[in-house]
Amino acid sequence: SVSCMHLSRLCEEIVLWSTAEFDFIELSDAFSTGSSIMPQKKNPDFAELIRGKTGRVVGDLVALLVTMKALPLAYNKDLQEDKEGAIDAAKTLEDCLVCAAGMIETMAVKPESMRAQAKKGYLAATDVADYLAKKGMPFRRAHEVVGHLVLLCEQRGCDLDDLALADFQAESSLFEADITSALDLDAIVAARTTEGGTGNAAVAEQLALAKQVLAADEAAV
Repeated sequence: SVSCMHLSRLCEEIVLWSTAEFDFIELSDAFSTGSSIMPQKKNPDFAELIRGKTGRVVGDLVALLVTMKALPLAYNKDLQEDKEGAIDAAKTLEDCLVCAAGMIETMAVKPESMRAQAKKGYLAATDVADYLAKKGMPFRRAHEVVGHLVLLCEQRGCDLDDLALADFQAESSLFEADITSALDLDAIVAARTTEGGTGNAAVAEQLALAKQVLAADEAAV
């Protein structure tokens, strides 16, 4: 049930990412189907079916828990009901894993769309606040300053990287010309170097660890 829950969450992301609104990925024709009425539509059926199968597997778990809840601490004939659900859950999970692996392996990723979305929503706001904090401003105050800058952007219909240096310095004299480096997407990503962070080195480390765990699992089979 836990494994299916994680698969379901992943498939929910894939369903969202494959929509025209997100356009982060394009699923292979082998793992999607056409619409019965809209010729242009590509339905993420495998992702949706895996997401749906999670309810079935969780149902198997609940059925077993309900069977067990009133049994005394010994073998009871009620326990003959544990086999069907366990076998069904194992088979369903195996099928879901096979489908998910193929779907992910064959999908096309669209980094341009992801970068375009990353520029929305004032993603650099926290980094601008960190910039001020590193210069000695209490973070509570830095948070307030950046809030004013975001409000200015909303009034002008622009993003933080569209503001002039004078706009930043009008809020705080701590801002200098190097504030532009805090607004660069690549720099923002690269700055997260702690374990599990988004920096290239941190991601490479996590990928290497995942590959080691996968190799150990495969060797144990």
